[in-house]
Amino acid sequence: MNATLSLLGRIGLSLIFIISGWSKITGYAGTQQYMEAMGVPGALLPLVILLELGGGLAIAAGLFTRWIAIALAVFSVATAVVFHADFGDAMQAVSFWKNVGMAGGFLLLVAHGAGEFSIDGMRSRRNGQPS
Repeated sequence: MNATLSLLGRIGLSLIFIISGWSKITGYAGTQQYMEAMGVPGALLPLVILLELGGGLAIAAGLFTRWIAIALAVFSVATAVVFHADFGDAMQAVSFWKNVGMAGGFLLLVAHGAGEFSIDGMRSRRNGQPS
C-alpha cells in the first residue's frame, strides 16, 4: 500500500508543475512579460520551464527524487513570496499557502524518497541498497 500511495502522491505533486511548465511553453511571451512585471528577469524563463516540466516529470517517474524535490520545494517557496504574497487578495493568499503546502510535500519526498514504484527504487534494488 505504501508503494502505491507514494506513486500517487508523487504524481499528484508533479502534475501542477508539468501542466504549468507546458503552459509556459505555449504562452511563452505572456509569461515572460508577467515575470518581468513582477521584477523577475524574463531570461530566467527557460530555467523555470526546465525545472517545472523536467522536474515534474522526474518526480512523477521517481528519478533523482530527493534532489529535484529540494529544488522544487525551494522554487515553491520562492514563487509564493515573489508572486503570491499579496495577502489583501484572497486568491493570492490561497496560492501562497498552496505553494507552502507543496513545499511541505516535497520535503516529505526528500525525507522518505520516491518509494518502491520509482526509477530511484528500481536503481536501489539493483544496487542492493534500501530505497
